[in-house]
Amino acid sequence: MNTIIVFKTVLRILSYAYLCQMSTETLSIDPKTSENARVYGLLSAAVGPRPIAFASTLDAEGKPNLAPYSFFNVFSSNPPIVVFSPVRRGRDNTTKHTLDNILATKEVVINVVNYAMVHQMSLASTEYETGVDEFIKAGFSKELSEAVKPFRVKEAPVQLECKVNEVVALGTEGGAGNLVVCEVLRIHIQKAVLTEAETIDEHKIDLVARMGGNWYTRAIEGMFEVPKPLRNLGVGVDALPEAIRLSTVLSGNDLGRLGNIEALPDEEAVKVFLADNQDLKDVVSSGNQEQLHQAIKELVNQDRTGDAWKLILA
Repeated sequence: MNTIIVFKTVLRILSYAYLCQMSTETLSIDPKTSENARVYGLLSAAVGPRPIAFASTLDAEGKPNLAPYSFFNVFSSNPPIVVFSPVRRGRDNTTKHTLDNILATKEVVINVVNYAMVHQMSLASTEYETGVDEFIKAGFSKELSEAVKPFRVKEAPVQLECKVNEVVALGTEGGAGNLVVCEVLRIHIQKAVLTEAETIDEHKIDLVARMGGNWYTRAIEGMFEVPKPLRNLGVGVDALPEAIRLSTVLSGNDLGRLGNIEALPDEEAVKVFLADNQDLKDVVSSGNQEQLHQAIKELVNQDRTGDAWKLILA
């Protein structure tokens, strides 16, 4: 049994070392000498997950249009500013209906996309002819807005009515983006996704985000909390002994969590901890660094970074 454990441990170390070696090998791309489709594919796969702006607009004649864009984010809260970018089509350098409508009307509603509507949203991305109503094609319900003319998507958990402050063209060739700078005039939130304190419950809202190719990600399936360093002054990774910093067992995330502790335990705390945990004291006494680092890692993964530090300082 011990032989099997040792074999698995050695295999894990070798695998980790191999991955570390692999990670130093890179493929370098010059966007200026590469096809736009390749550059787009690489960037959209590397920069993600990306939130989705499900943009509702009206053309100059009042006909609705609905289309999703994943080059999107929030950039300010005072004033409340969100920005998204309809990209010029790479194949023929034409512009999207959304951009044409925005240039004509200076208004847009940005609807947030959750898992319950992701397939309908994808259907709305179909490049229908001008004047075709994607609300109808994708089966969404129109909701009247209060401050702008474009409709809201009733099914969307959050709907942002916006006036367009500026459109910044980033180029004139296929693949060039157009930054649509939107000032939020109204925020509509479904009560079903709110907490009792009227904040958004990240589990209830069940957001999805865009990856590369045909891939999406569902936030609720991979959510985890990371304590913000701004709330305390972490001791930093540089406070760790060199043997810990260079460990092949501890990951960068493990080191980051250890470095985020506010203060190191004192000598007395270390003694008490070891007295109460004979098995860990034995690990320290054995001098087996790989075993020690594995024990530290387990404590970190149990959110016991203080105890992990006691083991380090032992």
